[in-house]
Amino acid sequence: MVEEKEKNKKDEFGINPEEMANAGLHFGHRASKVHPKMKPYIFGVRNAVHIIDLEKTTEKFREALGFIKKLISENKTLLFVGTKVQVKDMARDVAKECDLPYIIERWLGGTLTNFKTIEKRLEYFKELEGKKEKGELKKYTKKEQAKIDHKIRNLEIKFGGIKNMEKLPEALFILDMKKDNLAIKEAKKKGVKIISIADTNVDPTLADYPIPANDDAISSVKYILDKVKEVILKAKK
Repeated sequence: MVEEKEKNKKDEFGINPEEMANAGLHFGHRASKVHPKMKPYIFGVRNAVHIIDLEKTTEKFREALGFIKKLISENKTLLFVGTKVQVKDMARDVAKECDLPYIIERWLGGTLTNFKTIEKRLEYFKELEGKKEKGELKKYTKKEQAKIDHKIRNLEIKFGGIKNMEKLPEALFILDMKKDNLAIKEAKKKGVKIISIADTNVDPTLADYPIPANDDAISSVKYILDKVKEVILKAKK
């Protein structure tokens, strides 16, 4: 799959096929679940599971990182979307470290296509938080304060990651194309670029920058997010 001379070679982004293999990026889904458009990125089958061609992954990952580098250096916004249970904490942590917005709970319909309504909810959320911080809620009864606190907690769950997002992002980074299919549909409608991990069971052509890789293994997603974080932090300097 990867020629010996290329095995330990790193490019400007430090992508290393051997490290990718160790992280399990090459393990796809069962062969029976393959999406026909992923076939060009598949090397073969092992134990009824598709094996992703890491040379192709390297090429596409490099393209995606190059786009992210340009995007961030132009002070544009990348929104991380990772609502799948096993990856949501990683998505949030990387986004926070990079000071970028994120969505890790359910994608709310209209987040991109009806952003004006979302903006109003964000304003309301920030207003309530501001009142609480200034001690303005003390004038209410304990029961009313508890209700407002409950509202703030709910708004934090829904909108906490995008609280400071003042306009539509220029791009989304999606960790699971099947799980966050609605985010992809909205991004397409609004002309927002899509960078995404593309496992063997999805249509990679839905993303502008697909990264053919295992989207289920924590080690695989972590490897990808670590590289993305590295590029973003360097581009912000």
